Amino acid sequence: MRSRFDEQLSILNTEMIQMGALCEEAIALASKALTTGDVSLAKKVPPISSDIDHKERDIESRCLKLLLQQQPVARDLRQISAALKMITDMERIGDQAEDIAEIIAFLDGKTADETIHIRDMAAETICMVTDSIDAYVKQDVELAGTVITHDDKVDEYFDIIKNSLIKMIAENPGIGEYALDLLMIAKYFERIGDHATNIAEWVIFSVAGIHKETDI
Repeated sequence: MRSRFDEQLSILNTEMIQMGALCEEAIALASKALTTGDVSLAKKVPPISSDIDHKERDIESRCLKLLLQQQPVARDLRQISAALKMITDMERIGDQAEDIAEIIAFLDGKTADETIHIRDMAAETICMVTDSIDAYVKQDVELAGTVITHDDKVDEYFDIIKNSLIKMIAENPGIGEYALDLLMIAKYFERIGDHATNIAEWVIFSVAGIHKETDI
């Protein structure tokens, strides 16, 4: 019975990795579309977001079957419960990558020096998403903690971008709408960082039984 359960947990981990990889791909495409002005790249994001939605439903179904058909011990129960929470954050990451792509489609190929900061911000969030999923699979509390600390860097990038865009608008009011589009994109990347942080916090819960927000 235990070997069957461990096999199902291994499949769950594989599916979590696959879902995380889809999130990374969506973010990377949106970031590259922004910095290159290539709208065709942005158009590849919505189908990936749809794949993420499907993967969420598949993982949710697997987790529920594990809970109902098996008899998980406390640590296993925490791992499965954490996975259910994490896939919600990953699904939202996919949605926000799609939101970024939608804005890019209206930029008509425009790029700006300010996007270099957004590119760096995107790279940071991709790293956070990758490491948070890796921390889950490895049950690595230290790596999860590193992800959480990186959220400060993403917030710092957002402040830099926001201040730069405010300066742009002050110097050239005619680009106000464009600057606001870039600000919205930066805000979505910031939210992606927040979701990666949430994932990391649930990793810590799955291992240690402690969660920052709920004090479980």
